[in-house]
Formats: sequence, structure tokens, C-alpha cells
Amino acid sequence: MKVLVADKFERSGLDALAGMGCEVSYQPDAAGQALADAVRSTRAEVLVVRSTKVQEAVLDGGSLSLIVRAGAGVNTIDVAGASARGIYVSNCPGKNSVAVAELALGLNLALDRRIPDNVAELRAGTWNKKEYSKARGLYGRTLGLLGFGNIGREVASRARAFGMPVVVWSRRFAADPAEAARAADALDITVAATPVDVVRAADVLSVHLALAKDTRGFVDAALLSHLKPGACFVNTARAEVVDQPALVAAIKDKGLRAGLDVFAGEPTAASGPFADGIVQLPGVYGTHHIGASTDQSQAAIAAETVRIVRSYKDTGRVPNVVNLAHKTPATHMLVVRHRDRPGVLAHIFGELRAAGLNVQETENVVFEGAEAAVARINLDGPAEAHTMDAVRDNSHILDAQLVTLSS
Repeated sequence: MKVLVADKFERSGLDALAGMGCEVSYQPDAAGQALADAVRSTRAEVLVVRSTKVQEAVLDGGSLSLIVRAGAGVNTIDVAGASARGIYVSNCPGKNSVAVAELALGLNLALDRRIPDNVAELRAGTWNKKEYSKARGLYGRTLGLLGFGNIGREVASRARAFGMPVVVWSRRFAADPAEAARAADALDITVAATPVDVVRAADVLSVHLALAKDTRGFVDAALLSHLKPGACFVNTARAEVVDQPALVAAIKDKGLRAGLDVFAGEPTAASGPFADGIVQLPGVYGTHHIGASTDQSQAAIAAETVRIVRSYKDTGRVPNVVNLAHKTPATHMLVVRHRDRPGVLAHIFGELRAAGLNVQETENVVFEGAEAAVARINLDGPAEAHTMDAVRDNSHILDAQLVTLSS
């Protein structure tokens, strides 16, 4: 199997891919047209990326059947385009959760104790103990979390160790009050009914929302208006979930302190000029979108990427796949018990084709001894009686029944 790795990737992962028989091409700087050219020239079946964008030209470039995002989320990949071409898209959820949570807590501490300003003044030759002795402390201050996936859970557990009460809002909890109650009891958190309830309670508001259509611009001026004056705001998720002009206004008007690892105008390259004015505001500390970038997290992500590719290579199954339909348009299932002989499935599919029926999904399970099997074939419509008779008209067909699927 040919694998193109088009981003920085752990040597342990590259060695493991090669060790299981993959032909690995490592081109960490390939992007845009160069990436499309690399996909075409290597005839890669699997593409591994981190932050590199995978656009339509890349999808049309060669023999791709699987794209693995070596990280959480798939917002840099044209998932709809991949789905239209029958290309699996997978990712590595949860493997960088601890790293991002550590940075979120680090920013929280830095905001409270103004650590970067301390360092800057010392390096400038100034001793200013009187000024930097002023800090509220974290113990007893409420941490509000918007989003409570893998990263949010890791942040909550660390915040509890600091003695911070934790209040959270999650779309999942909003849809399932029973799960919310179980989580509140097991994790010693308070589950809020609405995002506004979290923001009003928070001394520190930390954002951990995945980027989706309904979360783009989620943290807007209306939501920020409920923050306490002088509160702290941390975003280590996605820049797009926050209305940055509204955040700038809140920093200026409410005296917020903000710790940001993501920005609206980030450079696409790993290094280069950066001119976002938000980092010039007093009380704003920024990092370089490094939340997931620890040795530990990158090793874990590499190992998960290898696991995904190995499963695909050995079984054809893709762990963590994100673009399979949760429900197909199938309305009926044809269940056929048959002798496990050559040509039986071809006979069935031939009759379905003649009837103008489209197969949405199919499964063929072989019984012990490999003498018989059962095929379950989901169809986009009912098979008429004459089609069922034609399917049964084969000496190797033991039984055939049509089942109507529930909506």
C-alpha cells in the first residue's frame, strides 16, 4: 500500500508504516498544487496530513482511497468532496487532549499571575515585585467550559485539582439530560442548561467547541456580554468559533484578560510574519497554535495513525471514519441464505440490476465450515414478486425474504 505523508510526522510512525509493508513517501512541505502533484506522482492510496489543506485538486490527483488527519477534527479536509469520490476520511480524536488541556491550564495560570509580563520586565532589567504581587489566585474561582468532549474533560479534571468549581455546557448534555446527570455526579461538575448560564457563572471561560456549522461564531458579542468584568477568557479550540471583533471589544470594554492559541488571521505556513492586532492589547497572551504540539501527543497521534492504516490495509475497515452515512436511503432489505459457491452473489445482483434496484449496503456472512452463508442486501425500493422469484431460481439459493426497514 502506497502512503504519502504530507506534513511533519513522528519518525516512529514513519518507521511503523514502512515496517508493516507500506511504501512510504514523506513530503512534509507539500501543499496546494505541490500536494496534488505528489498524490498523482506517488499514486498514493493513503494520504496523511496534519494542518495541510486537502482540496478538490488533491482528491482528483491519483488513487486516493483514504485520508487520515493526524490530529483531531477534519476542518482542513474537503470531506464532502472526498465522500463524493468514495474516499474515506478518518482522524485521531482524543490523542492530543492532554496536551491541549495542559496549555489551556497554562494560559489560565499565566493570565492570573501575568507570567509573560513578569518575564519581560525581568529581561528588561526591571524588578517590580509590588506590581506583580497582585493576583486573584485560581482556588475557588469558577471555570466555565463551553464544550465537553475529550479535551474539556481533561481540562475539568486538572481544574478540579486546583480547587476550581467547574460548570459546563455541552450540546450532547443539552440533548440528553440523563447523561448530563450521570456526568455531573461522576465528574464533580455542574452542568448548565444554557451557554449563557455558564458564561454568567464563570470567572474563567475556556472554549472547547468543535468547529461545525452551528458553532461558527458561537461565542459572539451577546454571549460575551454576560462575562464578569475582569474575567479571563481562554480559547485553545478553533478561532472560527469566536467572533474575534466582539472579543476585542469585550477585552477593551470589560477589562477581560485573554489567553489565545488560535487566531482569525493565522499564517498558513509554520513560520512567518504575524500582524493580528489582538495580541497587542493589554492583558492578551498568545501562543502559536501549539496546543497539540507536545512530544507525547505527537507520538500518540502517530501511533493512532498507524493503527488506522494497518486496519485499512489488513481488513479494509477504517477506524474513526467520519464520512460514512449514518442512514442510507434504503427502504428494504433482501435476506438470502445460500450455498457458499462462486457466482451466487453475482446471480442475485444481476436480478436486482435487471429490476432497476440500487444496492445501498451489503453484507455476506459465512457460516462455520464455509458451506453456507447469508447475504443481507439493503435496497432503495421493494423487490417485486417476479424479482424475488428470479432470485430464488438458482440451485444454490436456500431461502430469500424481503424485509421492510423501519424509518
